[in-house]
Amino acid sequence: MKLGLKAFAVVLLFAGLVLVNYLASQLPVRLDATAGKIYTLSPGTRALLAKLDEPVTLDFYFSKDAGGLPIQIKNYADRVQEMLRQYVSAAKGRLVLNLIYPQPDTPEEEKAAAAGLQPIGGREGEPVYFGLVATHAEKSVALPAITDQREQLLEYDLSLLINDVRQVDAQKKKLGLITSLPLQGSSAQDSMMLMMMRQPSQPGQYVATEWARNFTLVPVASTADKLPDGLAALAIIHPQLLSSKLQFAIDQFLLAGGKVLIAIDPASEYFRGQGGQQPMLMGAPPQNMMSNLPTLFRAYGVAYNPQMVAGDLEHILPQTSRTGAMIRNPTFMMLDASSANPQSPVTSLLKSFWLLGAGSFTVTPRPGLTVTPLIETSDKGGEIPAMALQLSQQDELARQIVSPGKKTVAALLQGKFPTAFPDGMPKDEPSEDKKEPAAPAVPPALAAPPLKESSATSTLMIIADTDWLLDDVIFSPQARQQGMLVPMNDNLDLAGNALDFLAGSDELLSIRGKGAAVRPFQVVQEMEATALNQFNARLTALESRLGDVQSKLSSLQAKRTDSGRLVASPEMQAEINRFEKDRAAIRLEQREIRRTLREDVNKLGRDLLWVNLLTTPLLVGVFGFWFARARRR
Repeated sequence: MKLGLKAFAVVLLFAGLVLVNYLASQLPVRLDATAGKIYTLSPGTRALLAKLDEPVTLDFYFSKDAGGLPIQIKNYADRVQEMLRQYVSAAKGRLVLNLIYPQPDTPEEEKAAAAGLQPIGGREGEPVYFGLVATHAEKSVALPAITDQREQLLEYDLSLLINDVRQVDAQKKKLGLITSLPLQGSSAQDSMMLMMMRQPSQPGQYVATEWARNFTLVPVASTADKLPDGLAALAIIHPQLLSSKLQFAIDQFLLAGGKVLIAIDPASEYFRGQGGQQPMLMGAPPQNMMSNLPTLFRAYGVAYNPQMVAGDLEHILPQTSRTGAMIRNPTFMMLDASSANPQSPVTSLLKSFWLLGAGSFTVTPRPGLTVTPLIETSDKGGEIPAMALQLSQQDELARQIVSPGKKTVAALLQGKFPTAFPDGMPKDEPSEDKKEPAAPAVPPALAAPPLKESSATSTLMIIADTDWLLDDVIFSPQARQQGMLVPMNDNLDLAGNALDFLAGSDELLSIRGKGAAVRPFQVVQEMEATALNQFNARLTALESRLGDVQSKLSSLQAKRTDSGRLVASPEMQAEINRFEKDRAAIRLEQREIRRTLREDVNKLGRDLLWVNLLTTPLLVGVFGFWFARARRR
């Protein structure tokens, strides 16, 4: 073949490759080969996009040319762009994507700042923008900063942004609040009564302030007969003596597709610490320490025993007594990320939960109902009788754990629920004066027939603790004394995530977290863990020997004169020399063990390197050999 023809063939081959790539990019079909299906949109997102009545514009800002930008941020920006393209493709013309790469001192940078995006510092103070702005009609909502730490919740964040911008009504959603805890502080009537008793009024808790930023809080008394209209969600915290009609209203609200958060407690530390507790009779705890909704739970298949408290021997919240001694109370739990569901937007990315005297529960499976555990104890969890909290010392509680195993502390129930009141609205209780039932507030002919089961997808979140909402558990007491609020855990984020999740649309409730594109080397981690377990005992023994040698050397070298000279007998000098040789030998053995720990990992790395280097040339050589033989034939 002539040189010109060969060059022409190479050009044609290159043009063919470009054409194939272009045609592949234009095809409407995509293949998501990632392990976590990170580019596959969930049915909830597709249903949300189908509800768009007018086009939504998405302005994606990323300072890709900023100096000193880490490569992992650039790679994550590419993944975000690819996800946005999946949204545009699924929206079928109802989403418009604009990619904007702002430069310093340009109109694009001014537009990003005006939209509310938060810059991060780049090299030499150069601002770096990485955010998204959604515009629908005349309303704009911004995602100020996109971070790879929330990669597992990227789809949820994007769908939440689109859902927020398509809401024309800018008024806050209503959140009904039924509670016996002073989350909003003492009422005017209670404050007046406390003043008459010369007692200070109860201050509000910060969690209620956080909820009030996103919702209009509507308090509901425990003696109410019905719920206010227009509630987006309902929060029931430590319910006490709820009227039967109010429980019926809660049941009907849930069956109508409502979203309800219930926080109950078998042993409220808040009421335990109140001076006005009811006196204990035969060791029984005061009634206001325990909360339960047995009628509703029984109908929904929730088995909750208020006489038992959950404990965890692996995740004990450290405490010290007045004498400085360490207290190990398993009912004071400091759960970490391993106890949380990483796939739920409520608990994903949260690292620490402090629960005091929490309960546990189980849910009986039923058709049409999905149960998602949110927070669980470790395998070293169990239950302790609530009576033991009153009669036993805290250090003795660990020996009283029964029913060992993993316990569910918080869960999400979604689907179809049966009614807890199959006979309809309960009748009014007879008056003590007339002994006759009062007339119904609404004539039966005008009242709508009660629901017997869920008419839409109902959502119920249950958390078997209430103390996690209090300031004393959330914030550092030392910082509060100085007028600062420094969280010690993620309880406040859990409270915000729970209500934001429940008050969202039905489509958002179905979105779950996904895997990350950057996955850990599980084989390497397992090898390191195995090797560490194998040599950990030897390393510990060597550390102990080294500590003894260091201590003896220090004691000998402390016997110096004022001039700094060490006066030692020949026997003492020989002892010092022997200690120094032992120290050098121990350190050499430590280095050898650590080298052995890395040996298998390094060998695996070398093997993978050779595989990556040789696989492609070998495949090309085999194909060339086969092609040459076939051509000669």
